[in-house]
Amino acid sequence: MFSCPIQIRMSDLDPFNHVNNGVQCNFFDMGRSRYFEHVFQNKIDWMTFNYVLVHVDLDFRKPIRFHDTIVCESRVVEMGNSSFKMEQSLKDAETGEIKSLCHAVVVYFDRDTNRSQRIPDEHREKLLVETTMAHG
Repeated sequence: MFSCPIQIRMSDLDPFNHVNNGVQCNFFDMGRSRYFEHVFQNKIDWMTFNYVLVHVDLDFRKPIRFHDTIVCESRVVEMGNSSFKMEQSLKDAETGEIKSLCHAVVVYFDRDTNRSQRIPDEHREKLLVETTMAHG
């Protein structure tokens, strides 16, 4: 399971003094980005990166507050031909309590044809190694 810290800013808070749900979507985006950089061992160039988010499903379980220490954990849970499913969680780093849960589908996308493509074998191998490590 890949984990990265999340920084909470004052501007992330809503009138209830919780981290806004929309902001939490950004936290999951950051977690996915850091996950991809970890798996592919390279900084992401979003002008050429060929993976796109096509589905996201979020469960907001507990409020996240300004002084919480939060991490985003990310892993691939299922691999297809041109897509894979990810599970992510925003967790309290001190207690391990899941604050929010995200299920996402990511597709390998050909920018020239605007169509999904088979995930390249070299990418598939790297993602499968991470998947095996996450479940092992």
